[in-house]
Amino acid sequence: MSHDVTPSTDSPFRSEPTARDQAPQFVLPLVVRMEKAAPPARTDALETAARAVLVLLGDERSVGDGEWAEVVRDWQDARIRKVVRRARGAEWRRAEALPGITVTGKAAEVRVFPPVPLDGWPKELAKLQVSGTDLDDPEPPAAADASAPVLWLSPDLDMSAGKAMAQAGHGAQLAWWELSAEERAAWRDAGFPLAVRTASPGRWAELTASGLPLVRDAGFTEIAPGSCTVVADHPALR
Repeated sequence: MSHDVTPSTDSPFRSEPTARDQAPQFVLPLVVRMEKAAPPARTDALETAARAVLVLLGDERSVGDGEWAEVVRDWQDARIRKVVRRARGAEWRRAEALPGITVTGKAAEVRVFPPVPLDGWPKELAKLQVSGTDLDDPEPPAAADASAPVLWLSPDLDMSAGKAMAQAGHGAQLAWWELSAEERAAWRDAGFPLAVRTASPGRWAELTASGLPLVRDAGFTEIAPGSCTVVADHPALR
């Protein structure tokens, strides 16, 4: 289902003011490793960021009485913000020293941290740049495996890699919320396999009308409020 039309009509991403805006605001920090000599491929970085969000959500520290559980709940009760910053060399080593989880893709490395207050970033992360996460795919990505989850990006929007990484994370999170406990456990136990691909215009029209989880961006950066950015196509939700 689209998270712009949940039963409460209270989407964490929609542009209109809702009760979520009254809650204390938190952000989920993601840091992508961007060494000058060997930046990751764009699709690899997007897929690794999406998996990093899922790894944090499925971590025992994020649920129940876990050490991150309260802040994860507070974050999910407000706007679901994610910010991707980049680091290399000593910056990356300082980021790795903070509590969090590093997730590795084919070559990409993304570290996800427990949510922080919007104006309360750790100094080691606050210093990192948001801009400059422009990445390319050396070769077109292979066709997605239809038996695994696919996060489909809108063909109509031009997003930086950092913005697209955050949007892929949103899509993965919406899929996670829609799954049963058994389906979540199965996905986690398999290592959160997923693909991120840009849909063709015709396919995008079908996907946005399919009832699958749909991210409508709040429009804080780069794109207009209410823009449809990602459809989460998980086999269990079809």
